[in-house]
Amino acid sequence: DWVDEPVSTGPFTLKEYRIGQRIRLARNDNFWDRPAYLDEVVFNLAGGVAMAMYENDEIDVTGVGLADLERVQDPTEELNKDLVEVPPNFAVSYVGFNINEAPFDDANFRRALNHAVDKQLIADQVFSNLVKPAYGIIPPGFPGFSADIQGLEFDPDLAQDLLAQSAYADAGSRPRIVLTVPGTGGSPGLTTEVVADMWRQNLGIEIEIQQVEWATYIQDLHRGRLQAWSGLSWQADYPDPQTFIDVLFRSTSAINYGGYNNQEVDDFVVAAQTEQDATKRVQYYNDAEQIVVSDAAWLPLWWGVDSKALIKPWVQDYTFSSLTVSKFKDVWLDK
Repeated sequence: DWVDEPVSTGPFTLKEYRIGQRIRLARNDNFWDRPAYLDEVVFNLAGGVAMAMYENDEIDVTGVGLADLERVQDPTEELNKDLVEVPPNFAVSYVGFNINEAPFDDANFRRALNHAVDKQLIADQVFSNLVKPAYGIIPPGFPGFSADIQGLEFDPDLAQDLLAQSAYADAGSRPRIVLTVPGTGGSPGLTTEVVADMWRQNLGIEIEIQQVEWATYIQDLHRGRLQAWSGLSWQADYPDPQTFIDVLFRSTSAINYGGYNNQEVDDFVVAAQTEQDATKRVQYYNDAEQIVVSDAAWLPLWWGVDSKALIKPWVQDYTFSSLTVSKFKDVWLDK
C-alpha cells in the first residue's frame, strides 16, 4: 500500500505513521543530493497539546493559536524570545457538504447556508483579523487567483429567499443535519459554533455538531460517510491552480470528498490539463472556480494571513513555507 509504504526520492523516508498520533520520518541515506543533517523528523498529530509539549521541551516547533497569542506576544513572557513571523499559507478553510446526501443535494439550500454566514465578522471577532474572508477557493497571491470571482457574500434576506426556494424549506420535514468535526471532548471549536449560530439565527436551521476522534474523522471523510464537516483546510502542495480546482472538485478526484459533480467543471479542468497557453489555462481554472462557488459546493470560510510560531533556539535554518510543510533538508540542531 503506497500510503503506508511510500517510495521516496527526497531527503527523508517514512519510518512510522500512527493515525491521529504521529508521523516519523527517517533520513534517506540513498538521497541523490547531500544527506539531511537530522536523523529523523517527528510530526505530532495529537491536537490540543502542542503548546504544553513545547513548554515542556517535548517538541521544537509549534504554531501559536489564538488562545496563546496574546500571552506569547508579551515581551515579558519567557516564550516571547522564541516567537517568529510565519508567512501567509496558501490555504482555504471551509465547511464541506456531501452533495449526495439530503439536504445538501439541493443547490439553493447550500447557497442559503453560504449567504447566512458573516465571514467578515468571523475574521474580525473570532480571529482578530489574522485571517481574510474567503469568497472563492484559490487564495490571494497564489497563481490563478482572480479577484473577479463572484462569491456568495453575507446576505440574510437572500439566504431566506433561497431557503424558501429549496426542497427543504419546511423545517418539519427537513432531514437531520450533522456537522462532524475532529476532536475528543470539550468545545468543537469557536468557528464551528459561530457558523452554527448564524445558521440558527439567520435561517432557523438547527444542526447537530458531532465530534469524533481524528482517525475516525479522516476514515469517514475518505469513505464519504460524513454529511457535512468542518475543522479542515486545504493547503496548496504546489504553485498551480490545479492543486485547488482540479484536485478538489473534479468529479473523479479521490479527494473530492463531497462528491461534487459538474460536467462543465470537469470539462474546464480537463482542458486545462493540456492547454499550453498560460493565460487560457488560468482562465479555464477561473471559469471552473466560479461554477464551484456559485454552486455552493463548499462554504469557504477564510484564507490564511500572517501568523506566529515558536521555534526553540537550538533549531537552526528552519524556514516556513507557504506550500504545505516546511523543508527539513537543511535544518540542524545546535545542542
